[in-house]
Amino acid sequence: MNLLSRRSLLAIAAVVDIALHARPSPVAAKMLAGRHDLPPRHLETLLQALVRVGILKGVRGPRGGYELARERRRITAGEIARAAMQEAGEDGLGPLPQSRLIDLVVGPQVERASQAFLSTLDGVTVEELCQQAEREAAFDGASATTDFTI
Repeated sequence: MNLLSRRSLLAIAAVVDIALHARPSPVAAKMLAGRHDLPPRHLETLLQALVRVGILKGVRGPRGGYELARERRRITAGEIARAAMQEAGEDGLGPLPQSRLIDLVVGPQVERASQAFLSTLDGVTVEELCQQAEREAAFDGASATTDFTI
């Protein structure tokens, strides 16, 4: 069972992907979507949400795309997950159930579990995820650290 939403999982993967591939130029949403087998428009709203909270920076222009707004050691998986959850909304789920059981028993327990889960993710930096991705050769083909500088 995965406690992380698909949106949050994708957000963390997108940030790590951008951290690994944004040099020497920003990562285009189209390239990012291609590496994760998604339509580019599916990612745009998520990437814009990450820009709004200061995790990513959008670069305009023909060679534009996305890059990290801060050092990768200063961004945690918990921060990324919170940003994705904040933007997701729950409009299609219908009204929230109302009962004393939820208010007094179930809700507080689920909230504590959620905080513990996110607290664990707060201990994982994008830097650590990038290092693991490089060790595991998570991207086929050219190395993510390839430098074409002459």
